Parts: sequence; structure tokens; C-alpha cells
Amino acid sequence: MIFVSVGNHYLGFDRLVKKMDEIAGEINEKVIMQIGCSRYKPFNAEYFDFIDNFEEILRLNREARVVVSHAGAGSIITALNQETPIIIVPRLKVFKEHLDDHQLEIANAFSNNKNVRVVHNVESLNLYINTDFKYIGDNCSESLVIRLKSFLSSR
Repeated sequence: MIFVSVGNHYLGFDRLVKKMDEIAGEINEKVIMQIGCSRYKPFNAEYFDFIDNFEEILRLNREARVVVSHAGAGSIITALNQETPIIIVPRLKVFKEHLDDHQLEIANAFSNNKNVRVVHNVESLNLYINTDFKYIGDNCSESLVIRLKSFLSSR
């Protein structure tokens, strides 16, 4: 199963939701999406806007073969703490998905992690989805968490 998370920002992330729905129609694997405020509604995948039950989010992260997510620190750390590899697609200002491009900086902070893939062009997302991407060892190292906290506190 693939779990997709776009977070809770009031601007939608239609670019990711639409591409993952297209991919869901082409693969033989269940796709479940948390689509937030996105206007695009998937046809090929199960979806929900938001969920109040964090235990359910943990379960979806834990049971997923891979998580595809925006570059929200909480979403990234949740996947890694559940020992699930994650493909990060940063929300971009140019597409009106966020107010600035801070998600590029967050994605770059995680880009050296062996359990993380960063994808900037959603059109190449299927190449990453179709690879044998497995979680390798302890991913959420202390130094990474310290770097992320330092980055977030400097903003």
C-alpha cells in the first residue's frame, strides 16, 4: 500500500494528488491519500481530507510500503519513526501550493537520508514509486533531528 499525505495547509496540493491518482490507476497496489484542502478528488485511490485520529495516521504510515508526502517536517518524521521509506515532494510557491519555498529547504535537509527520496518534478514520480525502495536501519538519527530543529527555530 502507498500512503500519500499533503498535510493541513489551507492551500491545496493538487499537483501531487492528481499525479498520484494517475499512478494509482496504472499500478496494482492500493493507494490511500490524505488530500487536505486539495480541490482535485481522486478517482483511482481511496482518499480523505483530514483525520482527527493520529493513531490512524500512524497505522497508515506503518503499513505503507512507501509514503509519498509534502515536505512537512511532521509528516516526514512520522513516516521515518514508523520505519517507512518516504518520497518527499515539496510544495512550491510557483504553483501556489505554499506561501514560500521553505519546503525545498526541509527536503534538502533530509536528502542525504538513505530512507528518503526527494522528487521535484511530479512527472518523474512513477519512476520512484516503481522502484524497490525499502527502509534501511535507524533513519531518524539524532543529528538529523537536531539539524531540523535548528533550521525550524531559525525561521
